[in-house]
Amino acid sequence: MNKGKVVLAYSGGLDTSVILKWLIEEGYEVVAYIADVGQEEDFEAAREKALKVGAVKVYVEDLKEEFVTDYIFPAFKSQAVYEGRYLLGTSVARPIIAKRQIEIAEKEGAQFVSHGATGKGNDQVRFELSYYALKPDIKVLAPWKMEEFLTRFEGRSDMLNYADQHGIPVTATRKKPYSEDDNLLHISHEAGILEDPNAPCAEDVYSRTSTITDWPDEPETIALTFDNGIPIKVKNLSNKTTKTNALELFEYLNEIGTKHGIGRLDMVENRFVGIKSRGVYETPGGAILHNAHRDLEGLTMDREVMKLRDTMSLKVAELIYNGFWFSPEFELLMTFMDKAQENISGTVQVQLFKGCAYPIARTSPNALYDPLQSSMDEEGGYDQKDAEGFIKINAVRLKNNTNLRGLEAAKKSKAA
Repeated sequence: MNKGKVVLAYSGGLDTSVILKWLIEEGYEVVAYIADVGQEEDFEAAREKALKVGAVKVYVEDLKEEFVTDYIFPAFKSQAVYEGRYLLGTSVARPIIAKRQIEIAEKEGAQFVSHGATGKGNDQVRFELSYYALKPDIKVLAPWKMEEFLTRFEGRSDMLNYADQHGIPVTATRKKPYSEDDNLLHISHEAGILEDPNAPCAEDVYSRTSTITDWPDEPETIALTFDNGIPIKVKNLSNKTTKTNALELFEYLNEIGTKHGIGRLDMVENRFVGIKSRGVYETPGGAILHNAHRDLEGLTMDREVMKLRDTMSLKVAELIYNGFWFSPEFELLMTFMDKAQENISGTVQVQLFKGCAYPIARTSPNALYDPLQSSMDEEGGYDQKDAEGFIKINAVRLKNNTNLRGLEAAKKSKAA
């Protein structure tokens, strides 16, 4: 009995390969969809594997350029950082993957979409909220929340046995005793041996950043140019390498960041579902971009605008992390961010050395910095005597509070 057509977000790993076969056994016609968002993967091998397992068609979609221009750059323009540390590498990739999956479902006339995210994690929420926002009538098959699937597969050993039974290759899934998510923005490592938050992450876990012993002993400086908060050019001041295409620019930031070991993060975070989890992240290009952009804002962004933007950045990060990219509130906030970035144009020189991306110089035609006003040797249109009244006015409430505490202390003493 044919239950209908489903587009499955397929990675080629153990979980989605088993899900693909299981959906077929359950009576669904399965179209496999592989999103190329910059992960290191043999896409042709994954395509052949999906067809061998039983997919009626396989889409391999190159989304890298769109990922950079429409997702990574807008998120970084907003200074969106989750819980003060995480640069949202996995979170930012989910909406573009879901968007293309819905487009394929519409093209194929599929009634269903499916994914391999577990019921304990964030990705199930990110994918499914995106599906429903983009196509409200879509039906979602999430095996890790379906009783018949959970009964059939109680653990990893059941899945491995099933794969062996059906001739599904699983060699790649046995390489490392932890889970990874890889894309152009970052690679994450979690679960398995990393589930003990008190166990230091071994050096061999890191794969996107070079080994500590290989970090160069000499710093390297790049100049990163922005227009309205968006990077438009990177130039290596040492060897004159220059990139202006968005994808090539970001790939170069990754390349040079990897070389210098930039963008490592080991943290315990709060998942949307209420569970704490430990993640080890490597975001070399993103860390450089984040530091340079923030530095340029110091030169070009009004103080009160920055206060408001910083408050809104927290909400943007929360929405991205929790899967609300395609929500009306996110659209509203991004309009705010576009306005806040209108003057954020200029160039920042960033020194790369031993795991750090350190801004050392910046210039902009929109600079709000006035060297005459800031100079200790020039009057520069600022009368220092005016500060006396400014300070006295701001001291009024401090004096009032001190006087009030004095009165309260006197009353207590008198009562005693």
